[in-house]
Amino acid sequence: MTADKIYLVGFMGAGKTTLARALGQRLGWRVEDVDERIEAREGRTVASIFAREGEPYFRAIERAVLLDLLPLRHAVVATGGGTFADPDNRAAINRDGYSVWIDLPMAELVDRIPSDGRRPLAADRAQFERLYALRRTCYAQAHLRLEGAQAPVEALVERVLAALDD
Repeated sequence: MTADKIYLVGFMGAGKTTLARALGQRLGWRVEDVDERIEAREGRTVASIFAREGEPYFRAIERAVLLDLLPLRHAVVATGGGTFADPDNRAAINRDGYSVWIDLPMAELVDRIPSDGRRPLAADRAQFERLYALRRTCYAQAHLRLEGAQAPVEALVERVLAALDD
């Protein structure tokens, strides 16, 4: 295997954190979650940051967290849903490691995302669908597209590892 860092990208609810943990365990690598790091750094939830400070503030913190993660090796990083949508973040991720897009259909994402306010950008369904369409063009720039619909986590782990071995 040539890659020593894997970045998981994809829309909110795609299962990036779950797959990161499974890949990390399988590879014996460190697992990092961008949103969890943001919450720890800020001492509050992502939803609270969005509500009180707005998206531009959140994106600035997100970029800083991503930059902090760049020196790590032998790590699997679960990015936030919008991390890879930023061109500078996307370029940094694709230079630094192997990016994997977990691609799920809209219907499956809607079923996975709770309507309890934890996902601020999912509150308005029309906006959610527009964001999904917009971000897909960004996610398509990942090194690997992983069709995640109805797939068990272990099957996804095997697909990522097989792609890395090619």
